Amino acid sequence: MRLEEKLGQGGRMLFSLEFFPPKTEQGLANLYDRIERLGRLGPGFVAVTWGAGGATAQRTLEVCSACQGVFGLETVMHLTCTNMDRRKVDEALDGALAAGVRAILALRGDPPRGQEYWSACDSRFQHAVDLVRYIRERHGDAFSIGVAGYPEGHAERGSADAAEDFEHFVAKVQAGADFVVSQIVFDGEAFVAWERRCRDRGIRVPIVAGVVPIQSYQSFRRLAFLTKVRVPESLRQALELVKGNDQAVRDLGVAHAVETIERLRGAGCTAVHLTTLNLETTVSRVVERAGLVRAAAPAGSGAWVDDFPNGRWGDARSPAFGGDSSAYGALMVRFDADQARRVWGEPRSLDDISALFSGYVSGRVQSLPWCDEPLLPESQRIVAELQRVNGLGFWTLASQPRLDGVASADATHGWGPRGGYVYQKAFVESFVPGAAFPPLLSRLQSAGPRITYYAANRQGDFMTSAFSAGALPENAAVTALTWGVFPGRAVEQPTQIDKMNFLAWRAEAFQTWREWAAMFPPGDVADFLQRTADECWLVSVVDNDYKSADDGAAIWRLFV
Repeated sequence: MRLEEKLGQGGRMLFSLEFFPPKTEQGLANLYDRIERLGRLGPGFVAVTWGAGGATAQRTLEVCSACQGVFGLETVMHLTCTNMDRRKVDEALDGALAAGVRAILALRGDPPRGQEYWSACDSRFQHAVDLVRYIRERHGDAFSIGVAGYPEGHAERGSADAAEDFEHFVAKVQAGADFVVSQIVFDGEAFVAWERRCRDRGIRVPIVAGVVPIQSYQSFRRLAFLTKVRVPESLRQALELVKGNDQAVRDLGVAHAVETIERLRGAGCTAVHLTTLNLETTVSRVVERAGLVRAAAPAGSGAWVDDFPNGRWGDARSPAFGGDSSAYGALMVRFDADQARRVWGEPRSLDDISALFSGYVSGRVQSLPWCDEPLLPESQRIVAELQRVNGLGFWTLASQPRLDGVASADATHGWGPRGGYVYQKAFVESFVPGAAFPPLLSRLQSAGPRITYYAANRQGDFMTSAFSAGALPENAAVTALTWGVFPGRAVEQPTQIDKMNFLAWRAEAFQTWREWAAMFPPGDVADFLQRTADECWLVSVVDNDYKSADDGAAIWRLFV
């Protein structure tokens, strides 16, 4: 049975699950375990995302092949045409066929980061509608073809172009689409009204509603920012009340997702598409509580524990590692050159960059190319040191003060279930200009074992002091950053640094320099930014003595 036929059967509501290709081999192995467990819930299909320009092509095909061939799950492969020429498109489609995948979600994809405007690599693939036509022309009915729908308009175009945006959507369907997957909605009414409009326009293919269970307050805020979807005021207010309690946020996320699904089901919606962010517990709860389970529930034993979503410094073994939208360069997707110059200026010297970072720390600048939100409240305790360090020419990207047994209910520093205590080591991450790196490195090497550092440059050179006794240099040890103890739970450790996750984000960090430079025409500014990126180092520093009487001052004495 073709996918569109399954979706069009009616009766009991179907659900589907979306995964992204993990950044690490360990994360991939653990994702397979997770997919196997979630597969026991009986999803109608699973979908695997595709990186812009085919950045994740091999890994996407690998995951699709496992889902389809090993786990026996009907699989939809995302395929974008950003920076994709005909050869790459053909290779992707042939790879899907070889893997047994018979459904494609045809997308234009996000603009390649760092380009002022999106531009097609191949004139045949300007928009998703071109990809739909090409797949149909080359492969006939070999694939069920899906397209994306935007109940609240495309994030790049805004509500002012909603009518034109809808016409583009209709054209995609008419070009040969077999089904539609909508962008996520936090407001079920928005989808219901949009689906009614689609049916009134004569669209008869199945439409699957996009729903994302809220996993954390920060990921919710960033997702709402990137997608520009409407957030009901009741949901926003409820989240504000519990934003400092991670468990309560997830509970609220489950309740809201279930409520949305029930509203969609009551309006006649026949299928929902759940964005998992490669996390398991919350999604399982939503599926079970919404009555969507179509098979035996997962056993649960051996499940990878990452209840508290990890960001940059999460465990690289987790399938969710690196999947948070808080990753480096989030704003580079949305800022055009004019916005970038207006917010970040046109730096031509190291002092200009120091001034930009100092402005961010002081609150005068609301974002950086690497940071899409103002400084977090927990860093206000160390803002004077951050201002001093940035003024000296060490450009800080992330930081946290030390904590020694702060109540998990604390409004600024708390996280996790109530009744627990949280701990963290003082930490700062910064770009260090080339000339300043050797003396800083000397001070770092003299400060052990209290101080642990990780350092890398754009060329791939790496060094660290994080070694277990007797370990080889290539086996850098894990350094815990944050942990918590809670009633009835094992010790939670949501953030840590190891060689694998540090190098993964080093690549992103230096890529963002390139993308920032690409916002400018060839010349002084672009050349300066590229040269600075080539010469500087990314350095993460951890003060292991979280019980120190000097309140973590040792870490700041290194920056002189």
